Amino acid sequence: MTGREPAATRALMTAPKIASGLSHIAPAYDALLCDVWGVIHNGRESFPAACAALARYRETRGPVILISNSPRPHGPVIEQLDSLGVPREAWSHIVTSGDATRLLLAERAPGPAWKIGPDRDDALYEGLGVEFSDLADAAFISVTGPYDDENDEPADYRDRFIEAVGRDLVMLCANPDIVVQRGDKLIYCGGALAQLYESLGGKVLMAGKPYPIIYDLSLQKAAEALGAAVDPRRVLCIGDGLPTDIRGANARGLDVLFVASGIHGGETIGPDGLNLAAVTDLLRQDGLSATYAIADLVW
Repeated sequence: MTGREPAATRALMTAPKIASGLSHIAPAYDALLCDVWGVIHNGRESFPAACAALARYRETRGPVILISNSPRPHGPVIEQLDSLGVPREAWSHIVTSGDATRLLLAERAPGPAWKIGPDRDDALYEGLGVEFSDLADAAFISVTGPYDDENDEPADYRDRFIEAVGRDLVMLCANPDIVVQRGDKLIYCGGALAQLYESLGGKVLMAGKPYPIIYDLSLQKAAEALGAAVDPRRVLCIGDGLPTDIRGANARGLDVLFVASGIHGGETIGPDGLNLAAVTDLLRQDGLSATYAIADLVW
């Protein structure tokens, strides 16, 4: 391919294959790295068919590593999954953006940090010796999300971010997601604040998807579960977010199953189900590719 092919030909270069179910592609893979929010639950209820598919894969094929951009360590995420009815048979290990971000926070303790995010995310800091202050005295910024994700918008933070950029404060963002679906509503995440901070000239460090640290940790867990080295060619990533799940898998050269009904469902799901042309166009616009596409994760 030269890059000068007709548009229709270039589209075929990135067109994913439609997967009717995980069972049809499972034999090609020894381990799964599966997104959580948007794939197996929506923040208010779990998706039984998706959970059953992961449990079936784990029973018959290999480990399932849940890889989440939650800003909290994996312990509280396990509690959340339990409360939503996600069966523990559906996963082998959980790796979160919070787990990966703790490595960055430990390097900067005691700070102090200007902490942005709800109190429910405070488990991120436990045992690290990080101290907190207001913006005026902070040595860096740590973001898990808006203070009030039901009502806050990134623009609400603009003036304070301009001040922080003027002081050359580095922002650590524990959740690279821009938005996430909670029930039938999209809410802003830490990534939306980080995006604004960068646009104002600030420096941002992130460890969750699509960045390397979280994939290193996840592949390490897969190897431990397998009891052997992991062949990247036999690892399948599953996710619904183009800038996080798909971009992260592409950067690591890993195959990926795009779940179209997640945060991009309004663009990729039509009256007749999965719209492959819309999926392909969406991927191409972002310079991304998916190995497979499916409307909802099922076995």
